[in-house]
Amino acid sequence: MDQLIRESLLSDAVSTFTLWDVFFALGLSFVLNLGIAYVYRITHKGLSYSQSYVHTLILMGTVVALIMLIIGSNIARAFSLVGALSIIRFRNAVKETRDVGFIFTAMAIGMACGTRFYALAVMATAMLMAMVYFLYRFDIGSFTTSENILRVHVSFDIDPNTFFNDIFVKYLESFSVISQETVRQGALVEVTYQIREKPKANTQEFLLDLRAANGNTKVSLISGLANTEI
Repeated sequence: MDQLIRESLLSDAVSTFTLWDVFFALGLSFVLNLGIAYVYRITHKGLSYSQSYVHTLILMGTVVALIMLIIGSNIARAFSLVGALSIIRFRNAVKETRDVGFIFTAMAIGMACGTRFYALAVMATAMLMAMVYFLYRFDIGSFTTSENILRVHVSFDIDPNTFFNDIFVKYLESFSVISQETVRQGALVEVTYQIREKPKANTQEFLLDLRAANGNTKVSLISGLANTEI
């Protein structure tokens, strides 16, 4: 009886897919996800690029293809894999929402290869990556602001709303205090301003004037570009 069950399971596995199906599906999934990873690399903006994430994209798409080959049309196997995979917990936070889109893309292409929709996998990869490059090339949805973050260390006897007025009027269109906190064990106050520079203002001269007025204490200016990560 045990021998009959083993033969039945083996024949079911062989009839589901051939070795050629395995090699071709995994190979195609690897190549297509390699292309997805390349497009991700050349279109990535910001400071959070990770080679490990790129490798994970490729591996994930290929593994999904293998999972789909294993499942085939067997419902019992599908539920077994869901139960096995449910014990896995991922603790790493995804830094960019865009990265989530690439994860789902890699998984979808892997599923298409694993279910042997090879033409669909190739066409979908080409179209989706063309869309991604189009969004990147023409900077769709970008928003650049001239507002920056200015941080200045001042003493407790200085009123941050009025002390730098002459300098601010010379270089800025607008400014507002958004936070204050003590630094250096309470010896100074770090004041954070939201500022908008005048179009022809010289940033270096602005920072030098601030330091001169404030006794050469720390002054820092943080860009307000939409893709800046802090």
